This record gives sequence, C-alpha cells and structure tokens, in this order.
Amino acid sequence: MPDGAPWPNDAPPVEIWTDGACSGNPGVGGWAALLRFGQAEKLISGSAEQTTNNRMELMAALEALRALKRASRVVLTTDSVYLKDGIVLWLPNWKSRGWKTAAKQPVKNQDLWQALDSLAQNHEIEWRWTKGHAGQAENERVDRQARLEVQQLKRGER
Repeated sequence: MPDGAPWPNDAPPVEIWTDGACSGNPGVGGWAALLRFGQAEKLISGSAEQTTNNRMELMAALEALRALKRASRVVLTTDSVYLKDGIVLWLPNWKSRGWKTAAKQPVKNQDLWQALDSLAQNHEIEWRWTKGHAGQAENERVDRQARLEVQQLKRGER
C-alpha cells in the first residue's frame, strides 16, 4: 500500500473486501481482509479464541483500515449488514446517545465500533454491501481465509 503524503484527490481508491467467521457464536473466530491498490494486493487475517461473528466482521474492517499507511480514498465491501448499517446508519445515533441503542441499552462491541469510527475519520470511505456466498470472487476469497483462520486456531496452529 502507498505511504507518505496525503492521498491525491485524483488517485484511484484502495479497494477492500472484508469478512468474519465464527465456529459457535460465541466461539472460535477468524477474520480476513483483502486490500487492493492497482495491481498490488495484500491479504491480512487473524483469529480469536472466544468471540462472536459480529466482532470478527468488525475486526476485519478495523485491521484493514489499520493497514493503510496514509489517508486514503477507500471502497470497503462487506457481506455484513451489521457492519455496513452500523457504520453508516447507527453509529451517529449511538454517539449522540452516549453509546446507547434506541432501546437505551449499551451498544454491543462498543470498543471495536469506537476504534473503527476513529480510524474511519482518517479516510474517505465508501461502504458497500455484497451478498455473501453469491460468487463475488473477492468476498469468497476473504470468506475462505476467515474460515481457514478458525480451523487453524481450532487445530492449535495459531
């Protein structure tokens, strides 16, 4: 990924695809993100012992944004309605209500939402949703990697 000065306005965006997986919910989880800028690609992934699918979806986006070296234009595609609607629709209201839901309950995964919100401020992000398991090549790729992370952790390889 490029590094250095702020992103030129006419530069193409960094494309990112993210996915999370969990065996049991909660259970062993994995996440993956594919970052692409022009012909350059970087696949990143990780896992967690005791987590939820939603946390893994958030971790994938969070770690993808952490991987960027400078302020960027980004097109981030996820198959998680929770992530997409959370960042685009719900987050402003959560913040205005002191991190409470409309039902006045604490927002779940607040730590990750706050970190994601903070990182997102550094970039110009277009958040997109794609249907999971529908043959979209990059989504299928990150799905496979997230599930591989789960299996490797379960086998003690992580």
